[in-house]
Amino acid sequence: MLRTLLLSSAIALALSACGDRTPAEPTMPATDTAATAAPTENALFTASALPFQAPPFDKLKDADYQPAIEEGMKQHLAEIRAIADNPEAPTFENTIEAMERSGELLTRATNVFFMLTGANANPALQTAEEALAPKLAEHSDAIYLDPALFARVETIYEARESLTDPQQKRLVEHYQESFVRAGAQLSEREDGKPLLRKLNIEESSLSTAFGNKLLAAGNAGGVFVTDVAELDGLDEGAIAAAADAAKAAGKEGQWLLSLQNTTQQPVLASLKNRALRERVLAASTGRAEHGDANDTRATIQRLAELRAQKAQLLGFPNYAAYSIADQMAKTPEAALKLLTDTVPAATARARAELAKIQGVVDAQNGGFTAGAADWDFYAEQVRKAEFDLDESQIKPYFELDRVLNDGVFFAANQLYGITAKERKDIPVYHPDVRVFDIFDADGKQLALFYLDPFKRDSKQGGAWMGNFVEQNGLTGTIPVVYNVENFTKPAAGQPALLSFDDVTTLFHEFGHALHGFFSNTKYPSVAGTNTPRDFVEFPSQFNEHWALDPKVFANYAKHYQTGEAMPQELVDKIVTARTFNQGYATTEYLSAALLDLAWHTLPAGDAKQDVDAFEKQALTQYKVDLAAVPPRYRTSYFSHIWGGGYAAGYYAYFGAEVLDHDAFQWFRENGGLTRENGQIFRDKILSIGHSQDLAVAYREFRGKEPSVEPLLEHRGLK
Repeated sequence: MLRTLLLSSAIALALSACGDRTPAEPTMPATDTAATAAPTENALFTASALPFQAPPFDKLKDADYQPAIEEGMKQHLAEIRAIADNPEAPTFENTIEAMERSGELLTRATNVFFMLTGANANPALQTAEEALAPKLAEHSDAIYLDPALFARVETIYEARESLTDPQQKRLVEHYQESFVRAGAQLSEREDGKPLLRKLNIEESSLSTAFGNKLLAAGNAGGVFVTDVAELDGLDEGAIAAAADAAKAAGKEGQWLLSLQNTTQQPVLASLKNRALRERVLAASTGRAEHGDANDTRATIQRLAELRAQKAQLLGFPNYAAYSIADQMAKTPEAALKLLTDTVPAATARARAELAKIQGVVDAQNGGFTAGAADWDFYAEQVRKAEFDLDESQIKPYFELDRVLNDGVFFAANQLYGITAKERKDIPVYHPDVRVFDIFDADGKQLALFYLDPFKRDSKQGGAWMGNFVEQNGLTGTIPVVYNVENFTKPAAGQPALLSFDDVTTLFHEFGHALHGFFSNTKYPSVAGTNTPRDFVEFPSQFNEHWALDPKVFANYAKHYQTGEAMPQELVDKIVTARTFNQGYATTEYLSAALLDLAWHTLPAGDAKQDVDAFEKQALTQYKVDLAAVPPRYRTSYFSHIWGGGYAAGYYAYFGAEVLDHDAFQWFRENGGLTRENGQIFRDKILSIGHSQDLAVAYREFRGKEPSVEPLLEHRGLK
């Protein structure tokens, strides 16, 4: 299907703008014959015989993906050529719907391949990814800058008012906008489509290179400890896990504190050794800045330059203007205002929090000024003092299986009537992965769900959702959805105990999964999570609220050893402490989001930026330059914007958060956790994909425009 080239988050940057074909038959990049496998030996060449077309991981080899994707591109181009050259007058059916049905092999292969390069990469897959990135960019170019194909789309677009099906009209508008944004209206002169094609190819290659460099830098950036005494403050399970990690890295008898994707690291809240805390934070902030093969800064310099050039070519003043034009915010100025309006309250709150931290340091005769490496450690002590709440007290009540089954799945059942049942007969790509049937309220199969919970060296940081198979009303396929997290894997025989932040992440990613499960559209390009970035995070962030719903919480927050419910006194402390440290949390997020927009509002023609100097200047400009509160992601390891499809879009989490808190306020006003409320939310928000104007759809659900007040109250910033 054509949407694969536009909407797959795994390759969004590689294919962020599309290219042209020459007047002659489009030609594909030369195939690497050494990597080619015969179709009969490659399980990707035919639809999977497993239930719901689940990927046959037991039959797939690393060498299968590149030849399948290359053959998929070849078949896809042939299908598109037939559409463009059709002698019949263009109609919705013979052009738009035909494109929706095209690219079956390419979609099947890329859905699996790009999932694996994020969640279970290895050198063979990374090599294939680097080889495929420019070829996929050229493939996209051959389609979206095809003048004959665009002429057919334009003809249908101009007659769209004659369409009686609202979904068809919306899909036509989607295609016309996609072609125009991809450069279909550019000239054939050297400074038009040919230049865009060059920019696309280079950008796709650099984005792939960035991701691979960052994965390697993160794996190499962990901190080894040779004296277990330095780990004072960590519990036995965490120390055992660190020992296992060091052993896996070839340093048995040591302990490895691995890095997660964000600036702050979980161990910093527990480590008593200040020197080790500073080592860990320095390793985190400098992971991709060692001047070696994994240093990402030169790649970033060129990516920023390329994007500015591309935006100018497409008629925009900067890349942010291009990127945000088809989002709900519409303009960089609107996104900036959303963020900068919150900066004064957030930074004031953060400074007040820092004063309390410094008070604890001084009371203990610390003799130093608290910094970023100290924040989590002493903030935890402030929390204990103010709320009498200790993270080590609450973790035993959040065992992964129980949170999943009695929390995440339970809440979904109460709201939407769905149920989950684990199955063991579906092959998986890693032993940690689990598979579940998802049944609708009437007992019919709704989806297949994969869960990949634990961190490993082959996995990129963060957490995400995607589809192996997407809901498709044309073919009748149901969603095959996955969630990927990076929870700490326990040592053998130990329980997987989560922090409350981990619990929230589990609910969050399942909110994305629900958005995929409930998709009920005819056309896959506007199905499920194929929505603007500043809307797609709304269902996931909304689902986080149920983690603290009294009925849901009481059902899953039970001690992993005794099964006893968490004492009400402890529950009350968690609820009361909800706004604790929100000055820090909001400021670190705003800093990252503002950095993103600063990079992507650079105009074309500016000299390449010194990455470190530019970052410092941008944080100062937006008044978020608090030394003790570094950005959630510094420029050099900001994978969302350089390799993850969120360029000029990291603000979207905050924009969507306005919607999610406003929507939750509607639930509060209408009885909370009920099947009736869940069904309304499912029908009006979760099932529609992007088949409707989403701003209108939200107003129809809410009965009015969204308000920012519930968000500010939730964060304690009002």
